[in-house]
Amino acid sequence: MKQRKYWLGMALLGLASHSFAQNEVDALRYSRTQPVGTARTLGIGGASVALGADAGSIATNPAGLGLFRSSEFTFTPGLGIGNTDSRIEGVTATDSRNSLHIANLGLVFANRKPDTDQNAWRGGAAAFSITRVNDLNSRFHYRHTPAESQDLLSYLNRNPGIDQQTDFDDLAYEAFLTEKDAAGIYVPADYDKTGPLTQTETVLNTGSQTQFDFGYGASYRDKLYLGGSIGILSTRFNSTKTLGATDPSPADPSTEGTSFSTLEYRETLKVRGTGVNLRVGAIYQPTDAVRLGASIQTPTYMQLSESYSSTMNTTFDRPITVDGKTYSEASAGNEGEYDYALVSPFRASGGLAVIIGKFGFLTGDVEYVNYGQARLSNTSENEGTTAGTDFSYANDAVRTGYQQAVNLRIGGEARVDIFRLRAGFARYGDPYKVDNGSRTQDYITGGVGLRQKNFFLDAAGVYNTTRQYYSPYSFSDAAGNLDTDRTPIVNLESSRFTTSITAGFLF
Repeated sequence: MKQRKYWLGMALLGLASHSFAQNEVDALRYSRTQPVGTARTLGIGGASVALGADAGSIATNPAGLGLFRSSEFTFTPGLGIGNTDSRIEGVTATDSRNSLHIANLGLVFANRKPDTDQNAWRGGAAAFSITRVNDLNSRFHYRHTPAESQDLLSYLNRNPGIDQQTDFDDLAYEAFLTEKDAAGIYVPADYDKTGPLTQTETVLNTGSQTQFDFGYGASYRDKLYLGGSIGILSTRFNSTKTLGATDPSPADPSTEGTSFSTLEYRETLKVRGTGVNLRVGAIYQPTDAVRLGASIQTPTYMQLSESYSSTMNTTFDRPITVDGKTYSEASAGNEGEYDYALVSPFRASGGLAVIIGKFGFLTGDVEYVNYGQARLSNTSENEGTTAGTDFSYANDAVRTGYQQAVNLRIGGEARVDIFRLRAGFARYGDPYKVDNGSRTQDYITGGVGLRQKNFFLDAAGVYNTTRQYYSPYSFSDAAGNLDTDRTPIVNLESSRFTTSITAGFLF
């Protein structure tokens, strides 16, 4: 496996495309999260660290389980509708990706002592929860005509002394787009093209990260609530990229020489993994109207397995001759598997909730996470073997490219008889050190609810906007740094609306 180190390029998604490497892009992808929980929690922007008494509490602050007075079962299905605008050279294309999912499923067993009992420990609750913590679904495409110095054929002729050989280069050689010189270095094959190439790419990503939590929370004098939980994180991610280039003007087949016609490069990636983390928290209620909460989550240790494949197909207007044989088209393929480990960053959260009698509440959270602390490594099976990888370049890129970020979540609920009305907002901070425009993620939320004695029904909507950058391949300058003048950069502006419904039963 091959690693790349581009300090400036940390702001780009997919910079390691066409090289199949475990790198800083993976470290960030599996370290970011989003507002999580039941429809009640989602409706208030995910701000639940100090609130408690919700099945989603176990994923943010397990001390909130200590506020339960009765047992509860909740089920929260969701629907996500996503759109992405891709802009390059002033041309914008729009694509979409929708998904059905389970946002949360929770089961809480509460054991509350009667008010006549004088024991300082008033009771507690054990809980199990399934929570979707990271949505990895997206789809986008774009089309452009780059300058000759920026196109795919020029990419094959970049500086071999600086740029490392990639899977793309290997396949290009097998598909007759390059040759080898006396030193074994890839050089362009002898072919012509009649005009600027038209390049297109479609990227489809699917999957999510889902956490299975087991926790317990207890109440001390109904003033101090303490809790802890263990989380088992399941990761599923699939990516398919199809990159193409076409010479729009066919060459005259009667003339001599070889003429390039089309290229299609397709790569697929499947990632499966499991991780584990621990979480502890506390909520203090100095008065009936105020709750203060805090929680910490250990780094999540994950073991991930990748399986990948890549294919390249090329055609020529005028055939190419190799070893005495004539070809008008060629194809090549590659596939493999790799296991590695990732430790995602430590998290710390604090929260404040103000209870306004029977009229509702206001609540807010602050979460700290340092994305530069993520680390990639070999698994115990790969460590010290020929199958192992040197992750020092990737981890250096994580340290130099990512930074500390603060995530803010605020929300509130108004109560009118059995009805609830909710609203919230969340901003998840920019993880990149590179000043290349804000990459924060904003969430605008709202929801409604209905409460009965032994049953409740909640609905929530979450609107999310994200700005990112993507590069299908990259050029380096003489110093080995990213050459942004030649590297094609796609501006991605994504929006996603997710609606969730929670049905809850008290027993």
